[in-house]
Amino acid sequence: MTGPPLVPMIHAIEAANKPVVAAIEGIALGGGLELALGCHYRIAHSKAKVGLPEVTLGLLPAAGGSQRLPRLTGLPAALDLITTGRHVTAVEALKLSIVDHLTDHNTVDAAVKFAKSVAEQSLDARRISTRPCPCPPDLDALFEAAMQKVRQSARGAIAPVACVQALQAAATLPYARGMEREKELMATLFTSGQARALQYSFFAQRAVARWSIPSGARWDGSKPRPVLKTAVIGLGTMGRGITVSLAQAGLSVVAVEAQEKPLREAKQAISGMLQRGAQRRGVASALDRITYSQKLQALADVDLVIEAVFEDLELKKQLFQQLSAVCKPGAFLCTNTSTLDIDVLASQSRHPELVVGMHFFAPAHVMKLLEVVYGSRSSLETVATAMNLGKKLGKVSVAVGNCRGFVGNRMLKPYMEQGLFLLEEGATPQLVDSVLEEFGFAMGLFRMSDLSGIDVGWRVRKAEGLVQPGTSTRVRNGRRYSPLGDLLYEQGRFGQKTGCGWYRYDNSREARPDSWLYSFLEEYRARHHLAVRRIDGQEVLERCLYTLINEGFRILEEGIAAGPEDVDVIYVFGYGWPKHRGGPMFYASMVGLTKILERLEHYQQAHPDVPYLQPCVLLRRLVDSGSPPVHKWREIIQKTCSHL
Repeated sequence: MTGPPLVPMIHAIEAANKPVVAAIEGIALGGGLELALGCHYRIAHSKAKVGLPEVTLGLLPAAGGSQRLPRLTGLPAALDLITTGRHVTAVEALKLSIVDHLTDHNTVDAAVKFAKSVAEQSLDARRISTRPCPCPPDLDALFEAAMQKVRQSARGAIAPVACVQALQAAATLPYARGMEREKELMATLFTSGQARALQYSFFAQRAVARWSIPSGARWDGSKPRPVLKTAVIGLGTMGRGITVSLAQAGLSVVAVEAQEKPLREAKQAISGMLQRGAQRRGVASALDRITYSQKLQALADVDLVIEAVFEDLELKKQLFQQLSAVCKPGAFLCTNTSTLDIDVLASQSRHPELVVGMHFFAPAHVMKLLEVVYGSRSSLETVATAMNLGKKLGKVSVAVGNCRGFVGNRMLKPYMEQGLFLLEEGATPQLVDSVLEEFGFAMGLFRMSDLSGIDVGWRVRKAEGLVQPGTSTRVRNGRRYSPLGDLLYEQGRFGQKTGCGWYRYDNSREARPDSWLYSFLEEYRARHHLAVRRIDGQEVLERCLYTLINEGFRILEEGIAAGPEDVDVIYVFGYGWPKHRGGPMFYASMVGLTKILERLEHYQQAHPDVPYLQPCVLLRRLVDSGSPPVHKWREIIQKTCSHL
């Protein structure tokens, strides 16, 4: 049996002749807050939170929230709350007039007492829908600025734009007509692909917490061990961020840096990060939870170690040997490597079952994603402990298998390579980046390369044996290779840090086209006798995204990720994939698996020297099975893995 429709019920409550007081405890979000706004008064517990987060699911508040809230708070506050979907504390809600009173005691008792105290008072002024919406004199300018802001931040998402339009209706139309406009806008959003993608992303985030590994072993059969005292080794950019994350989560941290000068610099940087974080969150600084040392012997009694030293296999192998000798026998040994083999590192430990990857993303105290990488000998308890620690740190943790680059970086490689191949064939960095940014990425791949550092990518390729200094041959290991990044590295063009890379940076972070790069590309194409052709945006999207998606299917096929949700959560939270497009695998299902397959076959024929354009077995099997919806892929994935 279903209850009454929400909107008529809220109208009936508001029209009542007796005072109706909403008692708010815990969290009142979406329809819960809209119901409360229909009441004549709102009493909240001091620890309660309220909000209208519908925009994060590709929707808008459609039970009168977009029409009542601005009448209560004013338009600027309503625009902020509804277009971002952020939750507000009871204290802020009181300041914004969303609630009338706070209590530290039983909220229902306080609401009953309050209702009795106002029983004889007129309710005319308490019905929010009858109030005019307070409008500033520069109303058009306010909405123009709001629309510009959401279009810029939403990067193609339609729900924030619809939220602004609904609030515009509240400001310019009578309440009844504003409600009609809210309903119309909601109808458009409700059936949109973006709403489906955002709702999929919401549930995918919860699904990855119930992790499993290819053997079938699941999270619910393994309990994490308590972790109270932690350590971080290597206090560069990543180590500092990890240290801050651990301290802010209430854990004690031993921070180790062997050299005195880097240790001194790290102390200063970590102190500043913690103090700024404390001010922002209105809490005490966690500085007293960190102790610093230059000696590994300081780790003798820690429960868990995370190493974040330079990405060098021999260095890390030596470190794991030392940690085995220094740490207590039950200590978990975690590596922050982004590409190296977990099993090789575990083989250096006396207890390989206690070794696991914890791949954070920079800046580690800000980015939400954590890849927990299990090796062939990692115990379920170890994986469970790392996943639980990630949760304690406020991360979205995804358990993944061990291979070069794991999930995220492995998929990134063909995406980046295709961008370089497109430059060889006639594209410019601006064309490639503008297409990807229009799709919804915060940054295109060349702007991202300049930000992270062209030298960083060069070191990764060097470790793989791909770099051949002084030569620009376009074949490595029998397959097509673009040396463009290597050639820029040799010119000392590392990106933003040197003022030039794929773009030019004139004493700012703004990427500007560089005439030197155009000349360089022309000379490179001429030297290699490459015919330049016109490349359109559709080809850029297909070659960059479909190759990335195909690698995602291979990862699922090999059991490196348990399901499409795992891949999608990694890309949304770690690699800037636009949330309103769900993630690479969800996007593939929306485009159509048959189309993805056909286009990959087309590009494979055009570029037979690029092996990863070959559509993988799992993609073909899904197409042969009628392209089932994404939530049914796991059955076919399991059959494919078993067959392989």
